[in-house]
Amino acid sequence: MIFKCKNCGGNVVYSPEKRAMYCPFCESEGSQERKDYSEEDLQVCPNCGGQVPVLEHTAATRCPYCDNYLIFNQRVEGKYKPLRIIPFQMGKEVCKKSLRDKFKKCIFAPTDFLSEARLESMQGTYVPYWFYDYETDCDFQAEGTRVRTWSSGDMRYTETSHYRIYRNVQIDFRDIPADASVEMPDDVMELIEPFDCGRMEAFKEEYLSGFYAEKYNMEADLTESRAKAKRDEDIAQLLRSSYSGYSSVKVQHQNVGVRERRVTYGMLPVWKYIYEYKGKQHPFYVNGQTGKIVGTAPISAAKVWAYAGTLWGCLTLLLVSANCILGWL
Repeated sequence: MIFKCKNCGGNVVYSPEKRAMYCPFCESEGSQERKDYSEEDLQVCPNCGGQVPVLEHTAATRCPYCDNYLIFNQRVEGKYKPLRIIPFQMGKEVCKKSLRDKFKKCIFAPTDFLSEARLESMQGTYVPYWFYDYETDCDFQAEGTRVRTWSSGDMRYTETSHYRIYRNVQIDFRDIPADASVEMPDDVMELIEPFDCGRMEAFKEEYLSGFYAEKYNMEADLTESRAKAKRDEDIAQLLRSSYSGYSSVKVQHQNVGVRERRVTYGMLPVWKYIYEYKGKQHPFYVNGQTGKIVGTAPISAAKVWAYAGTLWGCLTLLLVSANCILGWL
């Protein structure tokens, strides 16, 4: 599908700044008309006739010739239809500014690292996610100790008291996310969290226009281990906070029973910027809702040497000047 402007025929896209569908050609809002095409038809851009590169899991992409955004109906329908989505809250220009603000003090970064030409290649992508809900019963037993020491005369005494710690609590979890994309690194996707899943909306195809998107390419059973790890870590933290004040705690038994489990499919917004320097890619990811940035600025060896040379030259000049002054005294 393509969203066309009924006023001028241009490609209507979703604007994060306006929170609405927007035609960048005639600047009208809400003027979109949906035009449906088969998956085969979208291999060639219906607007300009150019060949569109489409990967196996592409759900939405952009024509490299006319910049029209194409959405593949069959990849956002049926079993691939997301139930919920967080629309992009940050546009590209805001994202560029965030990157420049974060890395502006990186004096050894290559000169063109944050140039307009480079940053223009940044892509907004909707990443497929599974969301897990759990209703759990947590059974926990441990032995805690409290140590008291005191002195009397020349003697020092130590008293160790032992306590039985028992907890049985019900803890419910909602929307534990785990990305369902093979391409996106799992560790990076976890670092880019959290997303405010309470602000998720019902899925609309219009949100994809103006961005890239993937359909899920990992089944929910394959990604659940990451959701369980987050769940169990939160449970352990909650339990620890409930028995503070002991000198030591030895866990004897801990069991998490799941009374009910639910899984839903949705999409979350991520800006992706790939900076290539001396044959190596340096990826940067920006949470499209909160603006959180994950990535490390590259270092230009030429800048490091130039800085070192300048510093050495200044030190040499200072030493020469000092010697001259001493010679005059």
